[in-house]
Formats: sequence, C-alpha cells, structure tokens
Amino acid sequence: MAHPYWPFFDLRVRTPRVELRPACSVEDLTALAARAAAGIHPPEFMPFSMPWSDAPSPDLERGAMQHFWSVWGRFAADKWVVPFAVVVDDEVAGVQAVMSESFAVLRTVGTGSWLGQAYQGKGIGKEMRAAALHFAFAGLGAVRAETAAYDDNAQSIDVTRSLGYAENGDDVALRRGEAGRQVRFVMDRALWESRRRDDIEIAGLEECLPLFGLSADLSPAAPQG
Repeated sequence: MAHPYWPFFDLRVRTPRVELRPACSVEDLTALAARAAAGIHPPEFMPFSMPWSDAPSPDLERGAMQHFWSVWGRFAADKWVVPFAVVVDDEVAGVQAVMSESFAVLRTVGTGSWLGQAYQGKGIGKEMRAAALHFAFAGLGAVRAETAAYDDNAQSIDVTRSLGYAENGDDVALRRGEAGRQVRFVMDRALWESRRRDDIEIAGLEECLPLFGLSADLSPAAPQG
C-alpha cells in the first residue's frame, strides 16, 4: 500500500475520457482553486444554494481550499463526502463529489459537481457522473443514488436524465436570498445495472473500504474494541 494512513491518495476511477481521484493533494487543490476562479458559470446565474463562487479572488481560491480541507477533516464512516478531482487530458477540470450518511445501513449516496466553463458542453459532465455512479454501485455496493438541481440548471438536469434517473419530486431552497425550485432525481440499483458500463475501472478501493465502515465483501465492518 503506497499510503497506508490515507489510502485515498491511491484511489482512482477511470473511464476512457476522465479520471476521478480524491482531491486531497496540494497540487490538485491548488489546480481546483484556480479552475474555480477562472469561471464555473455566468455571473447572472447561480447553480449552488451556497453562492461560494460569488466570492472575489483570492478569497474564492482560499475558501475553496479550506472547504476541501474541512471535508477531509470531518470524514467519518457514518457521514462522509469524497470530493473527486475530475482530470481530463492530464488537466484538472472540476469536481465530482459523492456523499452519504449512514451508508453501511442505508446504502444511499448523493452527488454534486462543478466543471470549469472551458470543459462544459463536451459531454464531460455526463462522463464524470457515470464514473461516480460506478464508484457508488460497483465499488461501494450502493442500492440508491440521489441528486438534485435547480429547475433552471438545464445542463445538470440534461446530464441526470440522460443517465436514466427518475424524477422524484421537488423542493424549495434559498438561492442568493430568493426562493428557487429544486428538482430531485433518484436511481436505484436495478436501473443502474440495466445501463451498466464495462469500460469503467476502479483502482485502490479495497484499502479505503474500512474508512467507509465496510469490509472487503462490502458488508458493514465489525465494530472495534
């Protein structure tokens, strides 16, 4: 094991077009901060409930790095977020996050993402979400994946629908001080299996499983002590 204390350094999810690797190296965090500052969305549009991308430089870059550090610092088997750096042609293009609470019991994940504007409109958003779903279902043994987007975020909703998610209601959330409608979507394991790809690979996951509260056969790990 190359990194016995923090095996996330060695985790990879690869498709023919993208690589996902946990955003925990200084190099990747610096690249992601710069990518975010270069632009994620037009200034008149906000895809996030927390408008972190409105911050001016260098506050945006510093805040982005602090966010990633805090995510890893709070990582625990009963509540976790894995923010993957999305790598395209050896360049860091954005973030694809997978998150869960009580995963060992509920087997349910959520996803969230952003992509630098230079990489949008090229099918990368769909590819990185497909990689995240493969990580969740094939890698961790998930039975359900959920996601949501504001109803005016056509790009995100198009990606979600193209992957086969089913619409699952809506809710209202605060966005830049105003109410915005979010559309919810869900994918169960049977639906994912019907569309499962055979060109996505995962490396370095086995050493990470105990950090998710899972044993090598993906059953809940035995309690310690």
